[in-house]
Amino acid sequence: MTTLVARPAVRGLRGSITVPGDKSVSHRALLLAALAEGTSTLRGLSAGDDVARTAAAMAACGVALEPSGPGELTVEGGVARLHEPAGVQDVGNSGTSIRLLAGWSAARPWLSVLQGDSSIARRPMGRVAEPLRRMGAIVDGRERGTLPPLVVRGGDLTGIEHRPEVASAQVKGAVLLAGLGADGETVVHEAVPTRRHTEELIERFAGEIEHRPGWARVRRSTLRPVDLAVPADPSQAAFWVVAASLVPGSDLRIAGVYVGAGRAGFLDVLARMGAEVTVEAEHPDEHTADLRVRSARLSATTVAGEEVPSLIDEIPVLAVAAAFAEGTTTFSDASELRVKESDRVESTVAALRALGAGAEGRADGLVVEGGRLAGGLVDAAGDHRIAMASAVAGLASSQGATVEGWEAVATSYPGFAEELARCW
Repeated sequence: MTTLVARPAVRGLRGSITVPGDKSVSHRALLLAALAEGTSTLRGLSAGDDVARTAAAMAACGVALEPSGPGELTVEGGVARLHEPAGVQDVGNSGTSIRLLAGWSAARPWLSVLQGDSSIARRPMGRVAEPLRRMGAIVDGRERGTLPPLVVRGGDLTGIEHRPEVASAQVKGAVLLAGLGADGETVVHEAVPTRRHTEELIERFAGEIEHRPGWARVRRSTLRPVDLAVPADPSQAAFWVVAASLVPGSDLRIAGVYVGAGRAGFLDVLARMGAEVTVEAEHPDEHTADLRVRSARLSATTVAGEEVPSLIDEIPVLAVAAAFAEGTTTFSDASELRVKESDRVESTVAALRALGAGAEGRADGLVVEGGRLAGGLVDAAGDHRIAMASAVAGLASSQGATVEGWEAVATSYPGFAEELARCW
């Protein structure tokens, strides 16, 4: 087990930083480039293990992936070159990989076996398996196909209309990816709109799609290759936004962050808390902007309802912000936290208590008492976001944080510790 010691910052966080490419965009770009007829160039892909697992799955299906420059990958795709993978496809710790691959594989006329680590073995898959079965795929797994590993026998799909019971961009993405290879139309309706990366990228690859917030319709499509620059990941940027907000004297710029629909909810929450964050939209891509963050005194807020799906991954680090804010912050309607890489209600509460905060878990969220953290020893519970949120808390605490299980961070942000060291 790897341990990181996050010492208190001795000065404000200043200058400029670039965080890794967006994980959600990276996964989807690889899956769509594999289907596109020709050569795509993908720049700025996430360097974490999660995205590497999706890339390996595509290679196992016959896609040619070649590094073509710093942070750049050339993808030779096309339906004719695809074939059944020779073995089990291991997604490691990536819930996004297994769900999106299930949908992608359902449209292929072969057998796919998808498995992951012990955390993935606990992740709910019934919400993906059910619509794919309705489309005509055969999907099996543990607990009647509701838990991994998943076995997908694909091909001969027919489009459906689907209304997910739980707001999930991964479920929506899986169904739309399957719909690209299905007869007829596939329509997904969402009671609460989620991030629209799948829709935006299908459109970018010239797929036949119509969409608006809460609704998307796709048809069988022949995709065209693209030259794509992946924007910086807002979920990774959130750690630095919170850190710069908490460490006195900070004035930090985070370059090229995706701020499109369904991903910038954490900025709205921090604005309510009094954070000084300026969105400087100076990029050709309308969904990308620089963020400038200055330190500020924060106050408590309530996070609940329809905004939660747009910031579910950021709740651990928002809880750290709440632990330094004045007053009591409540996070509700976030039961999805319990089926992430860890039970993030319990692991976030445990981390905050270990660092000296008052925190209490609830069935669908948590309550955090604001004040000031002393620091302490945290078990990351095998969860990259708990590890990084705890390190941010250490920067702003009086004594620092020792984070056990730091190796989990390699799934999404392998260079985070190196960036942290610049703050000490």
